[in-house]
Amino acid sequence: MLIESNPVAHASADGNAADRVEWFRDLGLGLFIHWSIDTQLGSDVSHPLVGASEDFVQRYYDELPRRFRPRRFDPTEWAELADLVGMRYVVFTTKHHNGFCMFRTATTERHVGNTPFGRDVTAEILDAFRERGIAAGVYFSPDDFAWLWEQGIPIQRSIPSVQPAANPGLMELAKAQITELLTEFGTVDLVFFDGEAEGLRDHAWKTDSAVVVTRGALPTPEQYIPGQPIDGAWESNLTMGTQWTYKPTNETYKSGTRLIEILIETRAKGGNLLLNIGPKPDGTIPVEQEARLQELGLWMFVNREAIYATRPWVVTNEGELWFTASKDAKTVYVIVTGERWKWGERREFQLRSIKATEHTEVSILGQSGQLMEYRPELDATPRWEQTEAGLVVSALNAQRLYNDKKWPNPVVIKLTNVEAAAEPTRISTVDASWDEATSTISVGVAVLARGSSESVLLGAEYQDITGMDTMERPDEWTPTELVAAEDAVVHALFRAEPGRLYAVRALGRTALLDVRGPELKFRTPGTAGG
Repeated sequence: MLIESNPVAHASADGNAADRVEWFRDLGLGLFIHWSIDTQLGSDVSHPLVGASEDFVQRYYDELPRRFRPRRFDPTEWAELADLVGMRYVVFTTKHHNGFCMFRTATTERHVGNTPFGRDVTAEILDAFRERGIAAGVYFSPDDFAWLWEQGIPIQRSIPSVQPAANPGLMELAKAQITELLTEFGTVDLVFFDGEAEGLRDHAWKTDSAVVVTRGALPTPEQYIPGQPIDGAWESNLTMGTQWTYKPTNETYKSGTRLIEILIETRAKGGNLLLNIGPKPDGTIPVEQEARLQELGLWMFVNREAIYATRPWVVTNEGELWFTASKDAKTVYVIVTGERWKWGERREFQLRSIKATEHTEVSILGQSGQLMEYRPELDATPRWEQTEAGLVVSALNAQRLYNDKKWPNPVVIKLTNVEAAAEPTRISTVDASWDEATSTISVGVAVLARGSSESVLLGAEYQDITGMDTMERPDEWTPTELVAAEDAVVHALFRAEPGRLYAVRALGRTALLDVRGPELKFRTPGTAGG
């Protein structure tokens, strides 16, 4: 059964002012902060309350607020680090699903002002970030487990009966809290509704017409990057490790290089990256997270020009070379990922999607192109040559960022006054259907535009997303067999289990790059395990 097509793009952005959406797209990189009373436990935020025993819920709401004493909380330090890294906006969890407000509110007794700490952490955080020119954003959960519990309603998410739209009292509470956040805490530029935003996003726009609603009005894929660029503004939000809030043990972190690569891919596909931290119970940032932010900050210090106010190029990448472009598409940034570009090494790249003009110039971001330390005999000048096979760029990596000369992260080549030399191939995920006799899902795939590709191989890729959050996805996709695109629609098949929910999308392979179609969600009939 087909559940939903293109789930990351289903919400309407009509209420966001067009100029504010463009402003948001230019920001590129933001900081997500997950911090609530259950950070003290090192558990997942809020979600342990779903299916919990009555005594667990009682102790959660009675004991955790009484123990909230982050003695080393200093939002100025958080903001200074974010500013150094190059974050252009922040989004703080003012109220997560647990219903506990990390701001002083007149709407409920369950707020940070009634803890031993007493200070309004939301006000202090937003003020500290604004003082450094970082746009202020609030995360707000329409789900409110405390309200459900007080009403005797079983704590649950993602079903209509627990949403504000089905509960007038909860809707009134949520609207009152949104009004407080947008009128009593200085300028709030962004609202991230983590749940059903019906009735709330319009209230936010009515309260402040300049506020940009991200989740709830724009695509916001969680813990993954879409396979294809999404038209318009969108935002990928993800963790450094496996958990949103602080996880003191059993945590595995992505490397700094991997986080930089995620930022690059997100921007190449036209999205913003909202990168999360989970402060410790004492209010400090875990050293593992701080270290990765510093590595990202060094990369951004050199290469920020390729991230801020850029848009996608005609293709996202050629292999391990990723692209962003200026808004007028006359400047292209070639971001060299993959194998480490060694210090003092000259490399040559052939680009098939870019064509030089008589005014083309080439440089490496952060480098003068004039000399290399301790090697005056080397020619550090970058150069280009237009050939029939493509634009050939030759450049020397002459900047030493690490003492051991082993900086592992991407180098960025800047090309000005260039033109597109290729037209993108576009494919579509047409539909999905179930064959009970063979226990297979058939995914229809079609070519919308061949672009510059003489041949296209078509197939699909899929993930089992049963039991995952609405926007969450596993790290890897499983591809089907690829076949030549000779018919109007190619049907890609894979075996599936009954009673499971799958994400599927078209996959196309061209000589230039792999392309993908929009994602569909498909639930197989039957009972899991049956």
